[in-house]
Amino acid sequence: MADTDPLEFWKDSFGDAYTNRNEYADWKVEDGVQVFRRILAGLKIESVLEVGSNIGINLLALDRLFHGQIGLYAVEPNRKAFNLLTANLQGKPGRAWNCDASNLPLADAAVDLAFTCGVLIHIPPERLVANTAEIVRVSKKYVLCLEYFSHTPAEIPYRGRKGLLFKRDFGGFYLDQHPQLRSINYGFIWQREFKYYDNLNWWLFEKSY
Repeated sequence: MADTDPLEFWKDSFGDAYTNRNEYADWKVEDGVQVFRRILAGLKIESVLEVGSNIGINLLALDRLFHGQIGLYAVEPNRKAFNLLTANLQGKPGRAWNCDASNLPLADAAVDLAFTCGVLIHIPPERLVANTAEIVRVSKKYVLCLEYFSHTPAEIPYRGRKGLLFKRDFGGFYLDQHPQLRSINYGFIWQREFKYYDNLNWWLFEKSY
């Protein structure tokens, strides 16, 4: 395990370093447009929350994909990333909060789509049910995750540290732990095609009540 609360690493200089590696570039946004066009094809979405949005590249891609017609909501625990995020989203409809997934500051069913991209992998297994329950709670229609995949849960050293990266079948986890969801699509994002993204599996769920 990590020597301290893993979330504190992401809030501190460790998370700052990640933000420095994730600087804005228009080609990254355009990669995101193509990725989300493929995943969300045919869905009617008017509002979206990204949990763990860093500087907002995915949200900027969604804004471009939907021609500025959706509300953009974001949660980001790292202060440096949050400041860049709010600057990048300035003037766009929506709101951002400097917090984490454990207690999302939104009402039940507040957004059409709630999603993560490379975030669940950094949540310790003992917190995963509670955190994903919050994501499901604030979604009105859809839940999406793009994460690393493993057939069996596994911890992977991350930049020389333990307790910071965990792989599993996140799609199966959502279905097993949150029965109000049903799978409507899934797939694979290939880094060879979209250089901004790692090789990620994705799962899209629809929420029932």
